[in-house]
Amino acid sequence: MSDYLKCPRAYYLKNIYRDPKTNRKISLMQPALALGQVVHDVLDTISFVPVEERFKKPLTDIFEEKWINVTGSKGGFHTVEEEKKFKERGRIMIERVMKHPGPISGKAIKIRQELPYFWLSEEENIILCGKIDWLEYNDMDDSVKIIDFKTGKFDEDPDSLQLPIYYLLATKCQTRTITGVKYWYLNRDDEPVDVVLPSFEESEKSVLEVAKRVALARKLERFVCKQKDGCGVCRPFENILSGKATFVGLNNYNQDVYIL
Repeated sequence: MSDYLKCPRAYYLKNIYRDPKTNRKISLMQPALALGQVVHDVLDTISFVPVEERFKKPLTDIFEEKWINVTGSKGGFHTVEEEKKFKERGRIMIERVMKHPGPISGKAIKIRQELPYFWLSEEENIILCGKIDWLEYNDMDDSVKIIDFKTGKFDEDPDSLQLPIYYLLATKCQTRTITGVKYWYLNRDDEPVDVVLPSFEESEKSVLEVAKRVALARKLERFVCKQKDGCGVCRPFENILSGKATFVGLNNYNQDVYIL
């Protein structure tokens, strides 16, 4: 949905289009994306480990193992220096979590579905799905708090649908009460920052409104960029279609990965 709000054409090329030669979707890899992917992979890996064993293996060692998957052109890096800069940023984030684990050192809830989903609207035939970074468990009142890890340099847009979507998913896909939502800006903060928890009704209304727009666009097969000559969001994908990008392999979702 965030892709669609940025540019309908980019949404189509990223989420629907398939290369007629391979019948696979296309994906664009960039350094910032590679960095975020590795850091999230490290933290997701330890979420499955019992609390008492979670930090037996240094997280920096896991980070090094995960980085192999994005090294060089696979991560969209054009030079050794560029990769070194982004890798160091990632290492600093992981070291911050090791020094200040906070909620990461406590109990966590894992939703059993690999990709949590539920019917947002059966009438409109809309299923909402998404993956939550971390669900912190409080055994005092059998509740959970949502934590979203941020690896970028900028704060999340207050109007972003991310938290409403997470709130809906966490409410529908597990049984415990949601008592809080937090962002953890790993590039600068030693602990997560509380965010105002939206009401379920407000979240459902705002998410469903955008979901209906996306559903209608798919029915009409109409995905047009708002700018005549394309925008900064869809143009990189157009470059893939016009042969101006380099194929570097397949990702875990069996998509063709390109770099510019």
